[in-house]
Amino acid sequence: MAWPALGGAVRPHEREPAGGPSAESRPRRPDGGAATTIEPFLALLLGHPLPVRFELWDGSAVGPEGGVGSVVVRSPEALRHALWAPGELGVVRAYVAGALEVRGDLFEVLRALRRSLADPLRADPRLMARAVQALVRLRALAPPPGRPSVEASARGRLHSRRRDSQVITHHYDIGNDFYRLVLGPSMTYSCARFAEGVAGLDDAQASKHDLVCRKLGLHERPACRLLDVGCGWGSTALHAAGHYGAHVVGVTLSAAQAELARRRVQDAGLEHLVEIHLQDYRDLEGERFDAVCSIGMSEHVGRDGTAGYFELLHSLLAERGRLLNHAISSVGGSVMRPRSFIGRYVFPDGELLDVGEVVLAMERAGFEVRDVESLREHYARTLRAWVANLDADWDGAVELVGLARARVWRLYMAASANAFDDGGISVHQVLGVKPSSTGRSGIPATRRDWQ
Repeated sequence: MAWPALGGAVRPHEREPAGGPSAESRPRRPDGGAATTIEPFLALLLGHPLPVRFELWDGSAVGPEGGVGSVVVRSPEALRHALWAPGELGVVRAYVAGALEVRGDLFEVLRALRRSLADPLRADPRLMARAVQALVRLRALAPPPGRPSVEASARGRLHSRRRDSQVITHHYDIGNDFYRLVLGPSMTYSCARFAEGVAGLDDAQASKHDLVCRKLGLHERPACRLLDVGCGWGSTALHAAGHYGAHVVGVTLSAAQAELARRRVQDAGLEHLVEIHLQDYRDLEGERFDAVCSIGMSEHVGRDGTAGYFELLHSLLAERGRLLNHAISSVGGSVMRPRSFIGRYVFPDGELLDVGEVVLAMERAGFEVRDVESLREHYARTLRAWVANLDADWDGAVELVGLARARVWRLYMAASANAFDDGGISVHQVLGVKPSSTGRSGIPATRRDWQ
């Protein structure tokens, strides 16, 4: 999966970083200065001509005027980050630390930068030499700056219970109030479904919950026992219990999620139908359910654990029980490596599978796969709504989680929206059933039953 290397917008209320006033407070020098010096280095990274305008700390600038936006390089520290951590990690560190900003249309600037990324190792040696000279002149060859404190530092064996708990805490236990600000009242952190006649985000999330419930056949089986793996703040569980009378067990590794989910269950008066457990899914052996939903969960399992994941879920289901796996996918698969933005700041140890691998793994576990549906465009629209929510109360977000983490989230969600827009990643719902001994599935003959 390809992720843009830079994102975030200039917010007029953000504090200036240490080291002097920002570029916008200095007199403008349209050419010369630091911009002329740095141009070979930018050309090495992005090719020529430059895709967007770059504004330097001394007021000089280089690149096209009147485009989709510009990148503001607030200090030479940004170059030091890029030099000592080549690739997107260094650039993102500069952005998170406040040494880089973006003016204009965030989504379009990210898209332009992504299209233009070059491979410095294939550059003309003369250009590379000029780029090094530029870094020397701009005093960017100093020791590396410190890393932003919001970087993840997971330790232990990959996908051990202890490490998985660490990475879930890193992403999800940053404050329920912040998630409410971004996600809105639905508190649903997965792709919404903007069905015909559905406009608002909350209604679109309700539409998605209902689609999941109907695919699982909850409307046909009163008092069905449902397992919600990675239940988040309990939104799907609440919908299944409140609309279909399902008895739901939700499990999560996030203490913050479990706490709020239990409170929401109480507020809805559904304690008799919904249980929320702070529990690893691997400790569910011996349970029995009529249906299982896994929404935005299997991305945390990893390729090596996928077979065991679906085998366990299969073992938990009664005959003719259904599994709905809703997950982000990537053609050929994609690993969130430690030196990537997503792997270091957002979803440590995350891994996206090709939807074909998911189907095969479910079949090998004993499921009959009955339906595969892509909601790719819906996720792009969902993410844009989340970015709009964040922008609408930026001051509140910064107060809740700090400026660095708010920057991470804005970049991550905008870059993700672009990736769903252009098909770099997708999201699929895969419906499987555990057939009875006679081969009967109980699945309706057409999709009409849940559309």
